[in-house]
Amino acid sequence: MPSPFSPFQLGRHTLTNRIAMAPMTRSRAPGEVANDLLTTYYAQRAGAGLVITEGTQPSVVGQGYPDTPGLHSDEQVESWRQVTDAVHEAGGVIFAQLMHAGRVGDPDLLPGDLIPVGPSAVAAQGQIYTHAGPKPFSTPHALTEDEIHQTIDDFADAAAHAVQAGFDGVELHGANGYLIQQFLASNANQRTDGWGGNVEGRIRFAVEVAHAVAAKIGGERVGLRISPSSTLHDVIEDELELTYKSLLAGISALDLAYLHIMEAPAQRELTRELRAQWPGTLILNPNTYPASTGPEALTLIEDGTADLISFGAMFLANPDLPVRLRAGGPYNTPDPANFFGGDHTGYTDYPALT
Repeated sequence: MPSPFSPFQLGRHTLTNRIAMAPMTRSRAPGEVANDLLTTYYAQRAGAGLVITEGTQPSVVGQGYPDTPGLHSDEQVESWRQVTDAVHEAGGVIFAQLMHAGRVGDPDLLPGDLIPVGPSAVAAQGQIYTHAGPKPFSTPHALTEDEIHQTIDDFADAAAHAVQAGFDGVELHGANGYLIQQFLASNANQRTDGWGGNVEGRIRFAVEVAHAVAAKIGGERVGLRISPSSTLHDVIEDELELTYKSLLAGISALDLAYLHIMEAPAQRELTRELRAQWPGTLILNPNTYPASTGPEALTLIEDGTADLISFGAMFLANPDLPVRLRAGGPYNTPDPANFFGGDHTGYTDYPALT
């Protein structure tokens, strides 16, 4: 029976434990570049077996929230080096999550006359956070065929930039209602060309992004995060089981570093089915709603449901979470008032045990 605290071989990297830090947007990168505050934050959490960064936009139009970092300019690449150096010096392994927000965004965040983009010109129901307060989602520009291919290239180029910046790999954000999942979703993707219309068309974008990024930096440096049946940001996925089994079939030959499932309520059986189909490493962010993922989730490693468990809010509030899990606590309590934006408060000032 594997222990959550035993080493794990992830591609070329030997992880010190099987506890991952889940990606969490914190909106503390003004100017869309990494900074000293981000460096401290990630270095504090380098005791994770695997650190996965906050969503990082692969292109200018991919930005969905204020003060989120990117990986599409030389300045951004250079800014991330201090982060990766600090994590490596602390003995950690760090992947950059590449997140194109798609239709989840606001024109005021984007320069010039750019507007958010999506598979189809269909606005999400709900609101987006901006510095001016919450605003309704805008209707996105429907990507043309040429723009889809450019967006795929943007993902691949951003992955190459991540490697240049010292990251050990990248995670493609195919979850939470952002662009990759928008293509998977039958309500957001109303295309009738080869990028929609049926399961084969709807999975095509995700499959081609994975293939392009793996070709650019090697499949062993690439992970994919999915959230089957999640309705976050107004996505609806018809033919759910067929969609995700077809998606995995389309990328299984790439020998990716891992599949990362953000589990929705009542979807444990689908998780097990995808686990059985997936030939490689599985990271699970288990559904524990309404509570945050806690220490009890470690049993999912012991019983073989997953190879690694990712923790979000618990890692946010406990920079030394693996130490605390092994000791059985105590645990700091996350402060939701400081989840997004601001200074070091509720970010780098959570105390460690020692």
